[in-house]
Amino acid sequence: MAANTEVVFVDGVRTPFGRAGEKGMYWNTRADDLIVKAMIGLLERNPNVPKDRIDDVAIAATTQQGDQGLTLGRTAAILAGLPKTVPGYAIDRMCAGAMTSVTTVAGAIAFGAYDLAIAGGVEHMGRHPMGFGADPNPRFLSERLVSEDALNMGKTAERIHDRFPHLTKERSDRFAMNSQRKVAAAYEANRIQPDLVPVAIRSDEGWGLATRDELMRPETTMEGLAGLRTPFRPHGRVTAGNSSGLTDGATVSLIASADAAKELGLTVKMKMVSFAFSGVDPEIMGIGPVPSTEKALRKAGLTIDDIGLFDLNEAFAVQVLALLDHFGIDDDDPRVNPWGGAIALGHPLASSGVRLMIQLARQFEEHPEVRYGLTAMCVGLGQGGSVIWENPHYTGKRKK
Repeated sequence: MAANTEVVFVDGVRTPFGRAGEKGMYWNTRADDLIVKAMIGLLERNPNVPKDRIDDVAIAATTQQGDQGLTLGRTAAILAGLPKTVPGYAIDRMCAGAMTSVTTVAGAIAFGAYDLAIAGGVEHMGRHPMGFGADPNPRFLSERLVSEDALNMGKTAERIHDRFPHLTKERSDRFAMNSQRKVAAAYEANRIQPDLVPVAIRSDEGWGLATRDELMRPETTMEGLAGLRTPFRPHGRVTAGNSSGLTDGATVSLIASADAAKELGLTVKMKMVSFAFSGVDPEIMGIGPVPSTEKALRKAGLTIDDIGLFDLNEAFAVQVLALLDHFGIDDDDPRVNPWGGAIALGHPLASSGVRLMIQLARQFEEHPEVRYGLTAMCVGLGQGGSVIWENPHYTGKRKK
């Protein structure tokens, strides 16, 4: 078997992201139908891919129960019309589920065991709230392995503000407002819509079609954000406005070996350079992308100055700011989330990692002067995940 085969990102699509809960557009939609719809859209967009050549299907979900359980990769593969010979499995690394789906199949491709794989994630937070039905071991608290705050993501974000007082609420609010504005501008320029797969939805009014992300608030102002309540702590700094909303949605990608992509005439959107996951204290889980990014850079033989585009998951504004501060990057650096992020689009936990990759791939097309990009995210219970990608359109010339 070949060793260290080059791994490439061929394509990725996603459903529009909807508001979780009874008022959200996917309240009457099954979780597995969301991921199946995304998979069908991906396969229709890549007709050159022989379905029987797909070696595996890795689909992530955080709360694996009901219509979001039952070895999701296998059931979704069957429902999406793949041959019964194509296997599949489920993955859980909370927020980094889809990212881990990609890196796991990438490892199999790099080893030479796979040529083609589908990797993605789904989260229906309306039907399956994070941690619903979970039974954390009492030792976590009785033996003081973690504090109670560690199991509440909003409280961990407040802890980052505590640890780094210079990361003020005003900075978080401004970052959040800019995320909303950047997403609105990206929508206006039709940059996001080409990778959205429409989903039929049912409500009391009848049938409709989901074609846009539901949480966007382009009218957001600093004054409006300043007045929001702080649900995780009296007089706190984390609000609904500077955090990602509870969201439903699915993402999926086609990952391949460079040789298989060439054989099948597939366009390569990105080349994988390195990836890393790291652990941190669960109480401050939001700083997880700092050590994972350092590790991924070290493995790639790169420095942060080599990264020309950043797509960072905005679980909370303060955790993105913590990474930027660590690496000496300005809050409003144009390389960072140029089309906005999860504060405006939403963060359907296990699916978000591939959304970052979809956007970075599109940005690479517009920026041939950029050679390397980073997708990174914090992960519940004290982890971080980072993937470094190379731009196949890189020319080395500055964009005019």
